[in-house]
Amino acid sequence: MTRTNYTVVTEFILLGLADTLELQITLFLLFFVVYTLTVWGNVGMILLIRADSRLHTPMYFFLANLSFADICYSSTITPKMLVDLLSEKKIISFVGCFVQLYFFLALATTECILFGLMAYDRYVAICNPLLYPVLMSRTICLKMAAGAFTAGLLNSIVHTSYISSLPFCSSNVINHFFCDCTPLFKLSCSAHTQLSESTISTFAGVNMIGTLLLILASYSYILFSIFRMHSGEGRRKAFSTCASHLTAITLFYSTAIYTYLKPSSIYSVSQDKVASVFYTVVIPMLNPLIYSLRNKEVKAAFCDIITRKRILSSL
Repeated sequence: MTRTNYTVVTEFILLGLADTLELQITLFLLFFVVYTLTVWGNVGMILLIRADSRLHTPMYFFLANLSFADICYSSTITPKMLVDLLSEKKIISFVGCFVQLYFFLALATTECILFGLMAYDRYVAICNPLLYPVLMSRTICLKMAAGAFTAGLLNSIVHTSYISSLPFCSSNVINHFFCDCTPLFKLSCSAHTQLSESTISTFAGVNMIGTLLLILASYSYILFSIFRMHSGEGRRKAFSTCASHLTAITLFYSTAIYTYLKPSSIYSVSQDKVASVFYTVVIPMLNPLIYSLRNKEVKAAFCDIITRKRILSSL
């Protein structure tokens, strides 16, 4: 029996997004603004939902959970990326790499499930309004949200534990700006890497496609119910409450599916980086903007708080 000696990898080198100093500084300033807007926008959404009693409904409860997940999701990737853009050596420890991967996978899974729960909430509200208080009670909503985060954490434990146990012997240079599954698989010298990568992709596909099918099924019933409404005002209100959710879903799933479910034969590092920037950095910033600009109830609550502050400051 022959034994292969593997060099123990204690750290990884991230190649990042840019090669030149000028581009790195430009990207740092851009993404610093984006991250700041992400944190303040999502914190503002949570505080607004908490402050206005009109927003104490299941729909906005799940939106507050989505905002919290977006803050954590972006914070898992962006701060390290910002530091690396100003660093000569973009190093991350072995433990740090897999901690980042763990929370990234956990929060990405949680976001998918939350999108599915939000679609189900709209389905019950529009298609079964009489049962809505029972099917979407506060206790049930709390259990659903807790289940989404728990499922994300458990799903990530399986993936991260397996990938971290692989032997890394050829190189420790990750051609990406954060620790993701595909770049790590490419560094492993395991003989079963291709099979393992296919298995992980299958799990990711089941999560994304499963929640996407739930969303599509919910909105198919919703659209059917909307077209049956006799009131034009009722149709406009139903479309208004669903439009922002559909916009956020389209942005998130289109980039995630492109990155993780496309054939390996068309894999491109540069295209993957662009897509990854979009769903890890940009979309968490866009979500609160989408739900505030396209939602009359959120805009009304925001205007009421601003007006209330003006009145109090003038007294």
